[in-house]
Amino acid sequence: MIARLIAVFALIGVALAPNAASAWGYFGHRTTADIAMANVRPETRTAIRRLIAHADELGTPKCAIGELADAATWPDCLRGEYWRWSYTFAWHYQTEPVGEDYDAKKNCSGGNCVSAQIERNFRILSDESLPANVRLEALAFMIHFTGDIHMPLHSGDHDDRGGNDVETAYGIVPGLNLHSIWDTALAERAITSANPPLVRRYSAAERGELAGGGPADWGRESWQLARDFVYPNAFDRSPLEGELPDHAALTQEDIVAAVPVVERRITQAGLRMADLLDAAFVPGAMEELP
Repeated sequence: MIARLIAVFALIGVALAPNAASAWGYFGHRTTADIAMANVRPETRTAIRRLIAHADELGTPKCAIGELADAATWPDCLRGEYWRWSYTFAWHYQTEPVGEDYDAKKNCSGGNCVSAQIERNFRILSDESLPANVRLEALAFMIHFTGDIHMPLHSGDHDDRGGNDVETAYGIVPGLNLHSIWDTALAERAITSANPPLVRRYSAAERGELAGGGPADWGRESWQLARDFVYPNAFDRSPLEGELPDHAALTQEDIVAAVPVVERRITQAGLRMADLLDAAFVPGAMEELP
């Protein structure tokens, strides 16, 4: 009986997993963390490594953390233990209809949304009175969700679960969905084709242009990109014009047009992550999180 119940719960977990689809995928999340590590203060880098030394205390041996890039993918790895971590799955997104006005406080009952969890985990990470393993968990959630909120389809939705229900061809590759294409294929192309590389030290001028704001601002940016670019790019018309088909196709021209958008969002996520980390670890590094 117990074995049968475990199997049932596992199937439920698989069925619900698409609602918490990972933004940017494995490669994208690791890249945002690498950008952050290249741009934090030296003392922040040291503090991060000290926390990561407590990774065994998390009790997640199948989801090991040895560096910040591992921490950035840790919350997605937790889906392998649905029975233990399912309460965190709603934290990865905060989809708002692209046909309505954006409201940063909507769809966030009890703080169960990505913007609220960035703020919550920032505050936990900043509290030096808390145990190291508690702060490390907060670190992993905070940086992962900072990546998630920059993916447009974790904020914008057209009654299709952020593009999960839209079967989409990626060039000559059929049978994918719009959400997964933005998570993985487009992110990987943007990262590997970037010139100069995305993982590097950015100038003060670049950071001034790309970083800034807080979670509510980042979510609004993503929602607006979904409305004004992602859906029109996939369907060749605005989602504000009414119902969209269940199928879409990204031509090579669509893909080429999307790559700079993805590149910018991944870069912004990494630099804003660096700002959050500096603010958490270095007193006076910046004003309190907006």
